[in-house]
Amino acid sequence: QVQLVESGGGLVQAGGSLRLSCAASGRTLGSYHMGWFRQAPGKEREFVIAISGGGGSRYYSDSVKGRFTISRDNAKNTVYLQMNSLRPEDTALYYCAAESMGGSWYARNRQVSDYTYWGQGTQVTVSS
Repeated sequence: QVQLVESGGGLVQAGGSLRLSCAASGRTLGSYHMGWFRQAPGKEREFVIAISGGGGSRYYSDSVKGRFTISRDNAKNTVYLQMNSLRPEDTALYYCAAESMGGSWYARNRQVSDYTYWGQGTQVTVSS
C-alpha cells in the first residue's frame, strides 16, 4: 500500500506560479498511475491532471490545459504539479491520488472512483 503526502501549497497572486509535490512512501511510485484533483469549498472534488506510471501519457482537464503540467520522478518517488498563470478560480484543496498499474486506467482516469490511494491535500489560494 502506498502513502501519499502533498506539499507546496500556499497563497499566490493571480498570474503567479506554484509547484506542488506529492511524495510517496511504502511502495515504489513507478507501480502507480498518478492524478491530481482539487476541491473548492462547497464543490465536488474534480479532476485536474494525470500521468501514467511510466510517464508516457498525460491527461488534462480543459480548465488547466496550457497552464498546468504534471511530471514524475520515480527515482525520487515524487510527482509534481507545476501551476502557471494561476487564477482565483484555481483556489482549492489539491489532492494527489494513485492507482495501481493495470486495469482500465487509460480509459478511465478522471473520476475520484478511478483512484484507490489519496493524500490529505495541500491548500492553494490565489488572490485577485
